[in-house]
Amino acid sequence: MRRSLARRALVVGSAAALLLGPAASIAQADPAPVQAGDLPTELVEALHRDLQISPERFLRDADTSQALAEFAETAREKFAQVFAGVWLDAEGTPTVGLTEGNGFDEARADAEDAGFTVAEADSSEAALEDELSELNDWLETQPPAVADLVRGVAIDIVNSDVVIRTDDVAGLDLPDFLEGVRVLFAPAELTLEPASDLEPVAGIGAPGALHGGDAYAALGAGNGLRCSLGFNGEDGSGNPVNITAGHCDPNRLQAGTEWASKVYQLLGEDLGQHIGNFAETSLDGDDYAIIRPTADARGRFENNGVRVPGAAPLPITGIADPVVGAPVCKSGLRTGYSCGVVTGVGQTVEIGQRVLTNGFATNLCALQGDSGGALVTGTLALGISSASNVGQYGMCEIAGVVSGLLGETPELFATPIRSILAANPGLEVRTW
Repeated sequence: MRRSLARRALVVGSAAALLLGPAASIAQADPAPVQAGDLPTELVEALHRDLQISPERFLRDADTSQALAEFAETAREKFAQVFAGVWLDAEGTPTVGLTEGNGFDEARADAEDAGFTVAEADSSEAALEDELSELNDWLETQPPAVADLVRGVAIDIVNSDVVIRTDDVAGLDLPDFLEGVRVLFAPAELTLEPASDLEPVAGIGAPGALHGGDAYAALGAGNGLRCSLGFNGEDGSGNPVNITAGHCDPNRLQAGTEWASKVYQLLGEDLGQHIGNFAETSLDGDDYAIIRPTADARGRFENNGVRVPGAAPLPITGIADPVVGAPVCKSGLRTGYSCGVVTGVGQTVEIGQRVLTNGFATNLCALQGDSGGALVTGTLALGISSASNVGQYGMCEIAGVVSGLLGETPELFATPIRSILAANPGLEVRTW
C-alpha cells in the first residue's frame, strides 16, 4: 500500500448508518424539472426492485441530499468543534450529526431552521481525523509486509470509528489503541470484458442517438475492451464528448494522439460505427476518460440522456455531489439499471495497481461491461463506474449470495463527476 493513503482518506458510511458527503452547489444548469411520471420504465422498475421506493421519493431524496451538502459546506467551518456530518437515514430523513461542545446550540438551531433532524454523535469529524492520523503514524512504523496489507482507510463518522480496507481481513493484527477500527475487504478492479476478438463489420450502422449506458468497444495496442458510455458533455470549445472510465482505454498512454484507442459502438457481439477516439485518459487518482466523437458521429452525442441500452433515456438536468444515504442508480451494458445508496464518500483506496482518491462507494452490483457507465441521483449526474467487489460474477443474484456468505455486500466505487469537471476546465455535462 502507499502509506500516504491514510493521510488522504476522508469519510465512509454504512448502509445501515448513513453518513456525510462533501458539499457544493446542487446543479450545473437549470433546465425544466423532470416529473416522477417521466422517468424511464426500466429505472422505475429498478427503484422498486432494489430500493423499494417510488420515483417520487427518488427525486425528492436526491434533491434533499444536495440541500444537506450545501448546509455541510457552511457548518463544517462555522461549527468545526461540534460538526459531525450530514446524511440521509434509511427513511430518507435529512440528518445533521453534532457532538457536544462549543457552538452546539447554535448549530442545532441552524440545522433545525433548515428543516433537518439533529442527531447527537459521539465524535466530531475533527476527532476522528485525529484517530486517522494515529493510524497513519502507526503504519509509518510498520514493515512493508504489514503496511502493504492496508489498501484503503476512511473515517466512519456515524459509527465513530476508522475503517481499514484489506485483502486479508484475518491477517491484519492491529495494536490495542486501534482496537475499535473496523476492517473490511478491499475492492477489486471492475473486471473488464475483453473485446479483442471483435472486428468491424461492414454495413452495420445505427444512426440514432448515443446515451450514457450504451455499449461500446475500445480497441487499441492490439487489445480490446467492452465498456459502457458515461455522460455526454461538451468541452471548452463547444465540441461534443463523452465522459467514461479511464481503465476502459486499452492504450491509455497514447490518448489524444494519432495512436489513441478507437471507440466503436457495440451492437450485440458486432462492432458498429467507429464513433470516436480517446482524447484524454486518467487512471491513478481520478478514473476517467474523455471520448471525442468522429466527425460522422458527433451529432449522436449531442443529447443529455442516460439509459438502459436501447431504451428510453433519463434526461440529465445537472450535477450532484455524493452524500451518504442518497439514492443512486447506475446504468451499464451488462446489468442495465441497478439502484442502491451512497455508502461512503471521500474514499482513498488502492485498486489493483492504482489508487482511487476522493471516490465514493455505493452498495450497487456492477459486472463485466458496466465499467465507465453513468451513476445518477434523481436526474443529476453523480459519477462514473470505476471498481467493484463482485465484478467477476456472471449475475448480480449470484454476486449477492456469494458476498453475503463472506459477510459483505456488493460494492461499486465511482469517480465523482465534479472531480472530473474540476480537472478539465471548460468541460460540462450536457443538460440539454
